Amino acid sequence: MKIKIISIIFLALGIMAFKADEEPTIKLALLKYQGGGDWYSNPTALPNLADFCNSKLGTNFDPDYETVEVANAEIFNYPFVHMTGHGNVVFSDSEAENLRMYLIAGGFLHIDDNYGMDPFVRPTMKKVFPELEFVELPFDHPIYKQKFKFTNGLPKIHKHDDKPAQGFGLIHEGRVVCFYTYECDLGDGWEDPEVHKDPPDLRRKALEMGANIIQFAFSQ
Repeated sequence: MKIKIISIIFLALGIMAFKADEEPTIKLALLKYQGGGDWYSNPTALPNLADFCNSKLGTNFDPDYETVEVANAEIFNYPFVHMTGHGNVVFSDSEAENLRMYLIAGGFLHIDDNYGMDPFVRPTMKKVFPELEFVELPFDHPIYKQKFKFTNGLPKIHKHDDKPAQGFGLIHEGRVVCFYTYECDLGDGWEDPEVHKDPPDLRRKALEMGANIIQFAFSQ
């Protein structure tokens, strides 16, 4: 019953997020984790994404995001949580259990590999969902067909290891609870133009894909 109630709350928050004629009531959240990885990377990313979504999707996000720790009950106040960094990620047993409950209850986690996270993200999320495997979402998945159409999947924002950008999902009972963007670096594309000096068209693609993830997370 508790899980169902939380799911209803998240649904209500999702509806509120798309009421642009009211004062901002919904904040995006950034996940703070242990292990030494720089979870605080890309400080201008979420404010810019919130502004872009408010402009293009008619959402009502507060550009000032919140930082939430994995084990903190406050995570349940935020239906969309973003996670990024370059290095190690460690979840304790209690952190893994709290994140699992949050995601099963209706929360959504977007993990963006800022480069170097992959060897750590996979075993760490396996601790959260031992029964699940990351599966690559096909190019015709709804996440690529929201407000903006990406017929070839994720845009490639930064070169990194020059591998193709891939989007992986953890699917629990038919719902994507976690979307992992790999070899893509969307978050860098969301940052202020002067930070990475990406061409405007790449920044636009990154923000459009980010908006798609937001729209998908609140509508699935």
